[in-house]
Amino acid sequence: MLMACTTSPEVKNISKSAQQEAINAIQAQAPSCDADLLQRGVTQAASLWQPSDGTEEEFIQFVKENYQTDADARRQLFDKLCTAFEVLFGTSNQVSVELGLPTVLAGPEPTTIDYIMSAYNPYSHMWNDLYENKVAFMTVLNFPNYTLDEKNRLGDAWNREEWAYARMGDMFTSRVPSDLTKQAGQANADAENYIASYNIMMGHLLTEEGQKLFPEDMVLLSHWNLRDEIKSNYANLPHAYEKQEMIYKVLEHVIQGTIPQVVINNPAYDWAPFSNRTWKDNQEVTLSAEENRRYERILAHFTAMKEIDAYVPQQPTGIIRNFEGSMEIMPQEIEDLFVNLISSPQIKQVSERIRQQLGRELRPYDIWYDGFKSRSAISEDDLTAQTRAKYPNPQAFEADMPRMLEALGFSKSDAAFLASKISVQGARGSGHALGASGRWQNSLLRTRIGAEGMDYKGYNIAVHEFGHNVEQTIDLYHIDHYTLSGVPNTGFTEALAFVFQKRDLMLMGYDQAVDDNTTLDIFWGLYEIMGVSLVDMRMWQWLYAHPDATAQQLREATLAIAKEVWNTYYYPVLGEQDSPILACYSHMVNAPMYLPNYPFGHIVEFQLEEHLAQFPTKQAFADEIMRIYKLGKLTPNQWMQQAVGAKVSTTPILNAVEAILKK
Repeated sequence: MLMACTTSPEVKNISKSAQQEAINAIQAQAPSCDADLLQRGVTQAASLWQPSDGTEEEFIQFVKENYQTDADARRQLFDKLCTAFEVLFGTSNQVSVELGLPTVLAGPEPTTIDYIMSAYNPYSHMWNDLYENKVAFMTVLNFPNYTLDEKNRLGDAWNREEWAYARMGDMFTSRVPSDLTKQAGQANADAENYIASYNIMMGHLLTEEGQKLFPEDMVLLSHWNLRDEIKSNYANLPHAYEKQEMIYKVLEHVIQGTIPQVVINNPAYDWAPFSNRTWKDNQEVTLSAEENRRYERILAHFTAMKEIDAYVPQQPTGIIRNFEGSMEIMPQEIEDLFVNLISSPQIKQVSERIRQQLGRELRPYDIWYDGFKSRSAISEDDLTAQTRAKYPNPQAFEADMPRMLEALGFSKSDAAFLASKISVQGARGSGHALGASGRWQNSLLRTRIGAEGMDYKGYNIAVHEFGHNVEQTIDLYHIDHYTLSGVPNTGFTEALAFVFQKRDLMLMGYDQAVDDNTTLDIFWGLYEIMGVSLVDMRMWQWLYAHPDATAQQLREATLAIAKEVWNTYYYPVLGEQDSPILACYSHMVNAPMYLPNYPFGHIVEFQLEEHLAQFPTKQAFADEIMRIYKLGKLTPNQWMQQAVGAKVSTTPILNAVEAILKK
């Protein structure tokens, strides 16, 4: 929850009597001023004020000189702060982006200095500077913070300006020392670099008979590309079942830390995952397992969070800051949404359809069953041949973006403008979208393109990231107030990314309708990612319950949590008791507690698709996307009510699946 004010343990707050004296002074000057707003502003500014900022007398004088009792003066201050913050955030974002290029873009291997500079956080001192020069206090004093509960209760009656003022109030709610911010940034950079190079040399994997099932040059990033390769083998391909079983075994080794460390991102060795034996130059060799490296990165995130906790007493854990603060939804509410769906009777019924279609008993990796999509009937080799020919490099994809947007229904002018604000770059990892922070910047679409061009998997991911970039552009360049730029949480940007990704074949010229199969595909995808998210959430709950845990203990606990979630909600459907597969996602390492945004986004996506289906033409469809994403950063409940007329709920998709099953 975005609570009011937070202070470090060393802070000596301004006394209640001094706060009241400041309030009395303002009310004497302006008897008709909003008493509640004044009380909020003075109280919150006082709780952030430290001895180094001045005496109590200086605090009182500061309030008298800087509190805006006149609405026009307050609006003028708001506009000036918006301009200043856009400059500060936009330029800091540019610095961060430029320094990180060698570690995230395809090209020469990064050097030590590249990794050091990529971890540099230009924001780390900015917040302290804004407190020292009193800009933070001017902001808090005139634009105080509202709690999540207050935003949800009062927001219905707020106009756009009042929402923008409230979001300005979220700007300064704690004073975390810059060295702790840098520590957290370093932990994040280390985890990102670890995951970005976690490639499996598929052409060097062996069956127990010594057979190689994958092309010699196939390199797949864990977990994304490995998961997608499992999906691609639901098509009628040679050795499809054997390939899926082998990838499942590879993922087990990754999760358990039993993968030989030197086979990662290294083509010098052949590896037989089933027996976990390795060879070099046709000679069997014994290699050390990776063991705890994966969990050391998670522990580094936790250590950094714990250091910050003391400076945010009203949101005293990373869990609270992530859900009540960042996502603006309670963790129990999230878990209830997820459990409601994954324990529903519709899951068992849909799994029976999958079993019949596959003609075999289900396996744990069938959480990624891809047969509800029309693309499963199309050879991925054919699709890859087309995407490689069409997109030999990032520039080719960028040049095609206006056409793709027009194909989705955007007007020629909107398509040209949106595409002009997005730049495409070749990624070292699987790819991602990075939004701009200033209205002179482009959003960045990072996508992985091999020497032969973009394969279909890369194209599918790139279309997903394209959806992110379109959202990032609409609610920055078309927003009415800078503090409202963005979306309620990342689940809402994921929703539009999924809307785009689901139409990737249509953008290639194939017929691709949102039909019953699409609904079942979303539903089954939710079943998978909700379980993964529960594992991630419970792992962090375990960490906070065991703050002195070692990486080895964390590994054992994570495996136990993954097996418990699996045995409760997945073993009855997919079999194989104690499967650890739900702990395979790389996000658990490089993006703490990000995973719940995906199923939350899928739920939002389904409700969004259900709403968009009411618009019969492509142009109306695109116009409605433009309207909805111009809403900006409201709370999730407020955004959903204004976008589609309902709160976030799994009921619509459960009802839709039930109707399909009855046909």
